[in-house]
Amino acid sequence: MKSFVTGVVALVGAFVLYSSAFVVDEAEQAIIVQFGEPQGEVISDPGLHWKLPFVQEVRRYDRRLLIWDGDVTQIPTLGREFIQVDTTARWRIVDPLQFLRSVRDERGGRNRLDDIIDSVVRDIVSGTELEEIVRSGDWSVDVEELDEIEQERDDVVLTKRPKLGREKLEAEILKSASRLMPELGIELVDVRIKRINYIDSVRRQVENRMISERQAIAERFRAEGQGRSLEITGEMERELREISSEAARQAEEIRGKADAEAIRIYGEAFGADPEFYTFIRTLDTYKALGKNSTLMIRADSDFFRYLEDISQP
Repeated sequence: MKSFVTGVVALVGAFVLYSSAFVVDEAEQAIIVQFGEPQGEVISDPGLHWKLPFVQEVRRYDRRLLIWDGDVTQIPTLGREFIQVDTTARWRIVDPLQFLRSVRDERGGRNRLDDIIDSVVRDIVSGTELEEIVRSGDWSVDVEELDEIEQERDDVVLTKRPKLGREKLEAEILKSASRLMPELGIELVDVRIKRINYIDSVRRQVENRMISERQAIAERFRAEGQGRSLEITGEMERELREISSEAARQAEEIRGKADAEAIRIYGEAFGADPEFYTFIRTLDTYKALGKNSTLMIRADSDFFRYLEDISQP
């Protein structure tokens, strides 16, 4: 029985000891809370620590940078362009006691950041021109490198340099939101605008306008290409006519020279033996008449002269 009681006492003692000890990680800071009220100072040293069992509990808070991602918000700019703004921020808990008293935990801290940062972003964006939100402080563009349609746009000034730019605008958001952070025990490290886009209805209008502009550019290029094609085709046809004309001229020249050469040869042959040449030509004529040809001419015609000579003994 004594050993049983000793075992029970040891077990209870071990349980009490286990309930009294806790370990703080290097990335954590802790506060001991008793009946909802913090007790003592913030525990920031890593290692083993102690608390009263059963009546005290440990609230742990991360010492590292935490990420806040806001919801996409629809905001009108100073020029009444409705845009969607997606914002993110980095923050850390620097005063766990104040953080505990004001928001209790990280979920409450994120909810408070939702209210504060979204409100500041809405106020600043609604009082700023769209170009200031989109363009950086060192914005510059070479208008001469743009196509004619982009140069002739009247809805935006391409050469206008922003007074603030995206970076200074984010710095202003950070400065305004940071004023409310000390009462929450939070340090706001930075605020960034992740993405900006038109709302759906405006985006469709912008996309349709961009499509129309691209189609106009395509039509212009197509017309220029067709004009160039006709120009090349006309030049090619002109060159073909010149080549054909020159070839026909050279052919006529060669043909004329050949005819002249043939006439010269015929003349020389005729001059060498006129009688033999006349005889050959007469035989060729006989061949041309054919077997069943009938020719009625005078008996003393020169056409029969060689036939009469052949028929004589």
